[in-house]
Amino acid sequence: MASIIDGKAIASQIKEEVKAGVGKLADRGISVTLAVIQVGQDPASCVYVRNKKRTCAELGIRSLAYDLAEETEEQELLALIEKLNAQADVDGILVQLPLPAHISEKKIIAAIDPAKDVDGFHPMNAGALATGESGFLPCTPYGVIQLLKRSGIALDGKECVVVGRSNIVGKPMAQLLLRENATVTIAHSHTQNLAAVTRRADVLVVAVGKRQMITKEYIKPGAAVIDVGMHRDDSNKLCGDVDYADVFDTAGAITPVPGGVGPMTIAMLMYNCLESARRRMEK
Repeated sequence: MASIIDGKAIASQIKEEVKAGVGKLADRGISVTLAVIQVGQDPASCVYVRNKKRTCAELGIRSLAYDLAEETEEQELLALIEKLNAQADVDGILVQLPLPAHISEKKIIAAIDPAKDVDGFHPMNAGALATGESGFLPCTPYGVIQLLKRSGIALDGKECVVVGRSNIVGKPMAQLLLRENATVTIAHSHTQNLAAVTRRADVLVVAVGKRQMITKEYIKPGAAVIDVGMHRDDSNKLCGDVDYADVFDTAGAITPVPGGVGPMTIAMLMYNCLESARRRMEK
């Protein structure tokens, strides 16, 4: 039977640490500021943005909200990003994805100053991660590393498998695990005999985007299973990429959905905002 990795509790620890750090800067007259840009009214994006703004308020981080119409032109969005890049008192710039089809996500991400890219998506920050340089880490993979470390799950020398190869989760997740001296395999939609690959994993991170795809046949007994997926099941309840009930008795540790990886993503975003302000002060 698996122990449950409580993402809510660990995220709360991190947020308290961030709140303390924000308070120390405030004592020196320095505020931490995050600019959040949303284009259109995608329902899921509205929920995410609302959660980010609420968390900022809880932790003493000032948030600037830019709610743009669906019809906003790419050039208008780029001009806003350029303006925020130039504002010395803005520490982080977050453009909520997905964007409307007529706007290039790649171009928008590349326009954000890497020093304010608290999402960790800019090519310069991705390159810094790949080469071991200093830069902002993508919030979800960074959150997974914190979940594992703060749950006492060893990574050094362990066999880790990441299912999924996206730029936002899969690839940076593998690089962060490598940085912890794990032996890492990336599996994906073209991997042959996936279950044989995942059954080698001491730590299995699943970010495949398919509802409850991973069952106990994919799990090495005693493995730590991290579920990055978020879906609705037939009863309209939240579920992940892992069939939680089926896997529970085989895994050694597991993240629930909800309450696992999700809370960590916002916690690490707040951490990155604080880190950006600290770096600004050091310049």
